[in-house]
Amino acid sequence: MNKKDLEFFKKHLTERLDQLLTHADGTVNVMTQSKDRFADPTDRASHEAGRNFELRIRDREYKLIKKIKKALDRIENNTYGICDTCEEEISIKRLKARPVTGQCIDCKKKEENLEKALGI
Repeated sequence: MNKKDLEFFKKHLTERLDQLLTHADGTVNVMTQSKDRFADPTDRASHEAGRNFELRIRDREYKLIKKIKKALDRIENNTYGICDTCEEEISIKRLKARPVTGQCIDCKKKEENLEKALGI
């Protein structure tokens, strides 16, 4: 991978990381300041369902933050774009679709097929 491509992915990943961190900070502030009281149990249940949904989204974003940081580390270590499994180069097309990936499409397909066969 050339230097221009690496800079593109580094910029893209850094911007996405900043967005996620900013959004996470805002969510934490809103959730910790909310002291809603509900007279109606249905209203409370609806509020709790929304809160649980929000927490699931934040959990997914937290996992994505870890993947982005790992991808940025790979850029710094000059291993970004190299498959963790077969050590072949990952296509630019795949990296544009999934910039946090650590596997080429063939290795990822094999892994998913194995997981499917094992029922994981």
